[in-house]
Amino acid sequence: MNPVMDTLLKRKSIRAYQQKEIPPEVKAQILQATLRAPTAGNMMLYSILDITDQTIKEQLAKTCDDQSFIARAPLVWVFLADYQRWDDYFVACGVEQICAGKNVSMRRPAEGDLFLACCDALIAAQNAVIAAESFGLGSCYIGDIMERCEIHRDLFNLPEYVFPIAMLCFGYPTEQQIKREQSGRFDQKYIVFENSYRRLEKPEFDEMFSQRQAQMFNGRESIDGSVNAGQLIYRRKFSTDFALEMTRSVRVMLKAWERA
Repeated sequence: MNPVMDTLLKRKSIRAYQQKEIPPEVKAQILQATLRAPTAGNMMLYSILDITDQTIKEQLAKTCDDQSFIARAPLVWVFLADYQRWDDYFVACGVEQICAGKNVSMRRPAEGDLFLACCDALIAAQNAVIAAESFGLGSCYIGDIMERCEIHRDLFNLPEYVFPIAMLCFGYPTEQQIKREQSGRFDQKYIVFENSYRRLEKPEFDEMFSQRQAQMFNGRESIDGSVNAGQLIYRRKFSTDFALEMTRSVRVMLKAWERA
């Protein structure tokens, strides 16, 4: 197996790190790989916040669903979907005046631009993850950065056309984390379809989730009233307070993009 495939297939989320600093030259190479990620129209519709202030890390550990390991991560990057830079550039280049001369309004970033910028930011983040893995560093995505938008907007001084789409924590994994088994993935027959989408039927769902349900329930008939994986995941993930807060927070941030 070639080393790239080996890195991709062995990767797992790491939430416990050695008390070991990441050498500046390693960090620089990870960043170099990150900035070479595919990008829409070569526009690089993202920005990266390198969180070096321990006080901010500790605050993020609280605002991102009380995950204490965030504060202990040697390296924390926040990936921002960023159209503010291009909007500012268009203004600096006199686009407003050109539009006014044609008696039309200058278009501002809207929902489609946000989705494109989110794609750019996440592709760059994944480049960072794989580059870090190649240096023996573990990582963990934190989607909770999309929560508490009012707090994070003030904390990072975010303008209206900037959206915090993901946060990454990096560090050298502990021995226990290295030995920990990877979490399973669904069989590709439930994920990959040829030419058109296909909705799954109940027997397929039963088969698809059979292994995961066995692991989650470990012989028990029910957990807190849930009798299958779907009920349990709904209660623990989809309908939780943090999921509802994420929806509220994202809705607030979207309002800035809906005016165009």
